[in-house]
Amino acid sequence: MMRALGLALALALASTAVYADDDDDDDVPAADMAKVTAALADLGCKDPEGVKKEEEGVYEIDDAKCKMGTMDIKLDKDFTVLLISRY
Repeated sequence: MMRALGLALALALASTAVYADDDDDDDVPAADMAKVTAALADLGCKDPEGVKKEEEGVYEIDDAKCKMGTMDIKLDKDFTVLLISRY
């Protein structure tokens, strides 16, 4: 019984480590981050709380401080605005 419990615990910890490494897919390279920052500046925005790269090269910007308020913004792979939402 203890051996089975130990094995279950080891498997649970191993699977947690695998999923924790999956977050690296959202990292934005420094060169792309500079382009995101420039696109935000063109919109009158700055200081986003988070920037993630999603599928198909779409960038998701959370809580950017803009002249018109706090916005969530999505940019395409060419750093052109796809969506701006205010909440």
